[in-house]
Amino acid sequence: MGITKTTGFTSETNEMAEILKALGHPARLEIVKILMGLPSCVCGDIVEILPLAQSTVSKHLSELKKVGIIKGTVTGNNICYCLDEKMIQKVQKFINLVQTSCKTDSSCC
Repeated sequence: MGITKTTGFTSETNEMAEILKALGHPARLEIVKILMGLPSCVCGDIVEILPLAQSTVSKHLSELKKVGIIKGTVTGNNICYCLDEKMIQKVQKFINLVQTSCKTDSSCC
């Protein structure tokens, strides 16, 4: 796939597109689900749960962190990750907007 054209769209639209693209991978969704159940988690713990190599998990964590879905703090040799509540609320707000704009009595499709 080529470079995504982002010019001509609002910064909010481009940001949400990047966030949703990052969430569009099964491993990343699973990481989010894991973090939903824990106050924090070290990368090693996630590697033990997922059927993926350490380097692959690290790449997925990096992508989630890049778009702001998770945040991480360094503790010794480990990085503890957790969900970024503000970003999750932003995604939830967008999904709620989509949901409320759907018309059940629409004659379309």
